Amino acid sequence: MEGFAGRTDAPKVLADRLGRRLSEQLRTGGPINDPVGWLIGRGLPQRQQCGDVRCDDRMLLDSGRDCPRCVDRREDRRAQRRKVAADVEAALPHVSEDERRVVAAKQLHQEVMARTWARIAEREQVRARQAAVKARVDAAAWQVPADQAASVRPVVKPGLRPVAAPDMAVVDQGPGLILENLTRNQVRDWRVRAMKDPQVVFDHVDRYGEASARRLFTVRLVDQVQRLAGLGHLNLGYIPWELS
Repeated sequence: MEGFAGRTDAPKVLADRLGRRLSEQLRTGGPINDPVGWLIGRGLPQRQQCGDVRCDDRMLLDSGRDCPRCVDRREDRRAQRRKVAADVEAALPHVSEDERRVVAAKQLHQEVMARTWARIAEREQVRARQAAVKARVDAAAWQVPADQAASVRPVVKPGLRPVAAPDMAVVDQGPGLILENLTRNQVRDWRVRAMKDPQVVFDHVDRYGEASARRLFTVRLVDQVQRLAGLGHLNLGYIPWELS
């Protein structure tokens, strides 16, 4: 409330809201049996009637004036009702007023529902376009920079691919992997290699266990590799990952 009305005026704005809500409750809903529940559910929450974040019961929180968007919407609805009534009267000039009123109400309901579904479809299309743009931006941001990718040396299974680089030999000491002995650059190098070749992750899991792999390559990267492996997408290029 203070963000819209300011620290000085916020208490009065809130009191006016509660007064309006209380009068409305007593006029249409009867006495309040649960004051705390009524305050939490109906008395205190902002009731935004349009897309303006300042709107509360068709009034602006920062000025107390009528919300212009709500006014425009109300005028649009009135104009729509007048147009429907005129169209029905022109199409059915010989029926009674009550019959025209029933037909007009039905036609107005159909038009309102058609507009509502059109707005919903438009919002869904906007969300879909935004999601597609975000996906492209995220994919571009997660690519390994060219200078780093060029400097990465491949890590392969023994007997099938070259032996790991000498600077990584410190991790191969007996049956266990000593992650604490790795430098920051060595950890980064392992992760870049894993992004270029997911088999590095699987080899590590086979030899040292999944817990060790999650420590070295991060939980997110291991989960991503496992998920892509299940989908059969391991040969589609770099795995999306943001280097820490």
